[in-house]
Amino acid sequence: RKNQPLEYAHSIRLDGDVILGGLFPVHARGERGAPCGELKKEKGIHRLEAMLFAIDLINKDPELLPNVTLGARILDTCSRDTYALEQSLTFVQALIERDGSDVRCANGDPPIFAKPDKVVGVIGASASSVSIMVANILRLFKIPQVSYASTAPELSDNTRYDFFSRVVPPDSYQAQAMLDIVTAMGWNYVSTLASEGNYGESGVEAFVQISRESGGVCIAQSLKVPREPRTGEFDKLVLRLMETPSARAVILFANEDDIRRILDAAKRNNLTGHFLWVGSDSWGSKISPVVQQERVAEGAVTILPKRASVDAFDRYFKSRSLSNNRRNVWFAEFWEENFACKLGMHGKRPGSPKKCTGLEKVGRDSTYEQEGKVQFVMDAVYAVAHALHHMHRELCAGYPGLCPRMANVDGKELLAHIRAVGFNGSAGTPVTFNENGDAPGRYDIFQYQISNRSTAEYKVIGHWTNQLHLDTLQWITGDPSLPASVCSLPCRTGERKKVVKGVPCCWHCERCEGYHFQASEFTCELCPYEKRPDRNRTGCQAIPIIKLEWHSPWALFPVFISVLGIIATTFAIATFVRYNDTPIVRASGREMSYVLLTGIFLCYVITFPMIAAPDVVVCSFRRIFLGLGMCFSYAALLTKTNRIHRIFEQGKTAVTAPRFISPASQLAITFSLISVQLLGVFVWFVADPPHTFVDYGEQRTQDPGNARGVLKCDISDLSLICSLGYSILLMVTCTVYAIKTRGVPETFNEAKPIGFTMYTTCIIWLAFIPIFFGTAQSAERMYIQTATLTISLSLSASVSLGMLYMPKVYVIVLHPEQNVPKRKRSFKAIVTAATMTSKLSHLAAERPNGEVKTELCEGVEASGEWAFSWQ
Repeated sequence: RKNQPLEYAHSIRLDGDVILGGLFPVHARGERGAPCGELKKEKGIHRLEAMLFAIDLINKDPELLPNVTLGARILDTCSRDTYALEQSLTFVQALIERDGSDVRCANGDPPIFAKPDKVVGVIGASASSVSIMVANILRLFKIPQVSYASTAPELSDNTRYDFFSRVVPPDSYQAQAMLDIVTAMGWNYVSTLASEGNYGESGVEAFVQISRESGGVCIAQSLKVPREPRTGEFDKLVLRLMETPSARAVILFANEDDIRRILDAAKRNNLTGHFLWVGSDSWGSKISPVVQQERVAEGAVTILPKRASVDAFDRYFKSRSLSNNRRNVWFAEFWEENFACKLGMHGKRPGSPKKCTGLEKVGRDSTYEQEGKVQFVMDAVYAVAHALHHMHRELCAGYPGLCPRMANVDGKELLAHIRAVGFNGSAGTPVTFNENGDAPGRYDIFQYQISNRSTAEYKVIGHWTNQLHLDTLQWITGDPSLPASVCSLPCRTGERKKVVKGVPCCWHCERCEGYHFQASEFTCELCPYEKRPDRNRTGCQAIPIIKLEWHSPWALFPVFISVLGIIATTFAIATFVRYNDTPIVRASGREMSYVLLTGIFLCYVITFPMIAAPDVVVCSFRRIFLGLGMCFSYAALLTKTNRIHRIFEQGKTAVTAPRFISPASQLAITFSLISVQLLGVFVWFVADPPHTFVDYGEQRTQDPGNARGVLKCDISDLSLICSLGYSILLMVTCTVYAIKTRGVPETFNEAKPIGFTMYTTCIIWLAFIPIFFGTAQSAERMYIQTATLTISLSLSASVSLGMLYMPKVYVIVLHPEQNVPKRKRSFKAIVTAATMTSKLSHLAAERPNGEVKTELCEGVEASGEWAFSWQ
């Protein structure tokens, strides 16, 4: 080192009663194997001077460590952990006993060793990797260490780094603050980018761990910037980030050079405005990463430990000159760098344009802004000073200066005092340590914003002290909405999340289909049978209950037919009652006619209970009258046709009248047939009392919106068949008799109209069966079946009324002259005439028309005029 003047020594030494060590990155890392590189003006010299200034203040303070002078041994770490380790061995020299047995002086005297300074505590280091390396050796010799800038979370491990404390909060707090920011933005899918090394990797690791514990944020990708990045490395990183384009938010734990180069790569790849940067304190509010790439950095949210400028330090530092600051061995080098000049022959800046005068002034002839960690350096020095002060008060009560008990400061005891301090720091913020030696987390949140005047600046948008407090943020100019960084958009109401395996923030949305509703975020459940999902499918609501309304077209038509039929039947009954003793009424068989007309009337009336809103009374009426009207009608008709058949069958073999043909017998037979129906209904009532129910299955459509519950009586299709079945059996039997008596002459009672009535009725009921049962699956089932049943009943009643009674009423009302008694014939004459007519009808098939007519005329003349009247 012949050419190197004394100023460029590698440590600063200040004498004192108690010596504090100091580690500062005065120089950057050297390149190509050199340990040290260029001078760091702010991070190195500002911080170093802050320690010297703090020691000066403490030594002048009559209250703090009175009569005890603090000294210092300050070393340069050159921002390299291995180099710092070599340097820090200086601090433990005094604690390593030297063996002088092998050393001999020339004159034979025992050797005299220069006693190294005993360092009681170390202030530093700056980088976490350096602090970790140094902490490992200092703990062996029980020397407390207080860092002013190392934030790696692993230094919080009190089992491995038990003598390490720090006045800055660890990155785990910072990671928590960043996670809180991400959560507050509503982002749940983010990527991370770390610079290789302790700071970056530990920070991201803390963020990933905390986000995993919280469960609300997923990491899309975790990328790393190599220590020595190759050309194009940053373009590759940006393109890798674009592999998950929905993860727009990028969490950065990287040094400022890497931040600058990643922003530049995003700009080159036309991704300005895509990424939402969230930067750690290494970005903070620094200008260097964003200069000339303001647009790509716009909106970046960054974090910095809460700090304040120490005005007293500004005054101190601006007053430093070459003449009054000889204790700082690197100050001359700083002078050259700061003022871009050259000092004498041996200046470190060969080829500088001008020579230094020594009269330059910091802040006047150069830009000056206090480095951000100055406050923390001073707080670290003060923390050790306060701990020594408490220790002195405890061990040397009332003793001026150091007492013998403090001649050798016990590191473990001092550590306990350091951890217990609590005072207001240089910027007015409280300085305390927790059980791990960490300072409380206090951060300012910044956002890099471009104002309307196109000037870009960092604005404080909030702060974090154990929880987040955010003000308004501003994103890309002119866009007020909050940008998204989510893997999947929230599902709409009524949709469940189907989570992608292993990535809880990514999901597919599946709509709850059919009668399912959204029971929770992840499940759809089936509504109860009588309910359907509401409009949003977030719950169930009752299915609307319907019944056949009077104003429905399905009800209006049957009611219209029914009303006409009732009027016609009432008119027929009234006419018969009014002309009860006239020959036509008498010839019709009055008693049976009234029974038959009652049945017809009931067939029309049943329409009303069938359409009325079901309740117990209506259901009872339906059960009773559904088959009763038909039963009355066909029981009466069956009795009539059976009587005619029996008379003519008897007449072929004998002259005497058959039994049970009197009106009383006829009524007895009819009512015994009807009683079977009534007995069946009675048994039905006892076995299963009438009640209503809601049928949800009938109109349970694919679309729940159209689903309806149908209010019904408890009459099943089987019950309906049984109820009508007996009447249909009577009808079929009646039809058989009608066919058998078709040969009876027209003037003999009404065998042919009855036959025609029965044929028509059979056709009606044959048509009814496929319509009624064929529409069982139709959505309009209730309407169709009710209308079909009521219309079929009304039509069959109308056929009976029209065929059997309307011609008689017509004659009675409009042609009373025909309603006169005819000459009575004996039973024998009647049967003879009927038999003769029957024979003539057989001849008609074999003889020419003329012959038939001749024989017919003869037969008529022989038998005379006859009418059939059964009283």
